[in-house]
Amino acid sequence: MPTLPHNLSLITLPVNPFESFWMAGYECTDQLNAYGNRVDFLHLTGHYQRLEEDYQGLGQFNIRTVREGIRWSHIEKVPYQYDWSTVKEMIAAGKRLGIQQVWDLCHFGYPDDLTPLHPMFARRFGALCRAFVEFYRTQDPDGTLIVTPINEPSFMAWLGGDVRGTSPYCVGQGWEVKYRLMKAYIEGVAAIRATDSRVRIMTTDPLVNFVPALDASPEHRQEVKNINEWQFQCVDILAGRLCPELGGREDYLDILGFNYYYDNQWEHYKGRLLWEQKPRDARWMPFHKLLAKAYKRYNRPVVITETSHLGVGRGEWVLEMADECAKVLRKGIPLWGICLYPIIDRPNWDNLVDYHNSGLWDVDRDAPDGSLPRVLCQHYADDLLQAQAHLETARHRQRTRLPKASILSLS
Repeated sequence: MPTLPHNLSLITLPVNPFESFWMAGYECTDQLNAYGNRVDFLHLTGHYQRLEEDYQGLGQFNIRTVREGIRWSHIEKVPYQYDWSTVKEMIAAGKRLGIQQVWDLCHFGYPDDLTPLHPMFARRFGALCRAFVEFYRTQDPDGTLIVTPINEPSFMAWLGGDVRGTSPYCVGQGWEVKYRLMKAYIEGVAAIRATDSRVRIMTTDPLVNFVPALDASPEHRQEVKNINEWQFQCVDILAGRLCPELGGREDYLDILGFNYYYDNQWEHYKGRLLWEQKPRDARWMPFHKLLAKAYKRYNRPVVITETSHLGVGRGEWVLEMADECAKVLRKGIPLWGICLYPIIDRPNWDNLVDYHNSGLWDVDRDAPDGSLPRVLCQHYADDLLQAQAHLETARHRQRTRLPKASILSLS
């Protein structure tokens, strides 16, 4: 058996359910945007129309696992009545093409008659979770099912509770919205586990770093510490460490997903720390250190559930993230995957003609027939293949260094 570094300890390895380390995420939001308009990115980006083509294109990058969403607002038009026809077609396409689908049950959108502040929100969401698992098992009785009940509840609470960016269009109600979202999240996990204990639960929330201004007062420095702590409130609630009256439990923590982009680090009251600046601000914290802190807090396997950059920075970003992930693996942290999100370009939620140029494939919106053909971003693709080769070397070294059926945990 290999000798363990002095600050590492041996624990039992949970089973890794993912079929590929590199994953693809498709924008699937069905939210009400800042103007009160319902968006449907599954169709707007052409993903539903070009589903097989989108999946087939992943093969050249050895991607076999994807994140998808059911679009709650379209599934449940009438309370407790569900139309799974679109999801059924998507599941069938995944099975035909050998693509593993990880399902978001709530990705920023709710039915027209619900908001997180509605008294029946949690009960309706729990019923949805139970119904989805029952339906899924009619399509795939024994396969691995991985579910994210609510995507980015921390971000959703801020967007809808503090800045009027989506339903329920509140200001100063971020904590109340977060509390209600997590009440529903916990009821959803309980319903999923009661229906099928084999289902894996993957959380997703942004991983951020705030720093005080150089001339910050003691009060502002304490405020920054609080903000960096608040990012973990949702997972703490799910684990029952915070707001135990909601019924959270440590065994509800399964796979921890963290979403990380180039603009996830900020100087409080000033603006973002510029990733593209060379040299970078000395207060920029390398991603591997941020993730190590999160892992040590919960001691669960982790996944980078979203990451990408805009425009010409896409390739440079994925190369850096691969290098950061290699450092994560060298720390002995069980990193199970990295998801490129969005894999197909997408527009701004509030300005549907403003595309971000953030995907591995751009979208040709000028095609005469309106079919939204895909255009591979070649420099991003070249750098992605290089990043994959670099990271595979690090993963191979970790696999050969660790004993089977075990992982290393930071002590």
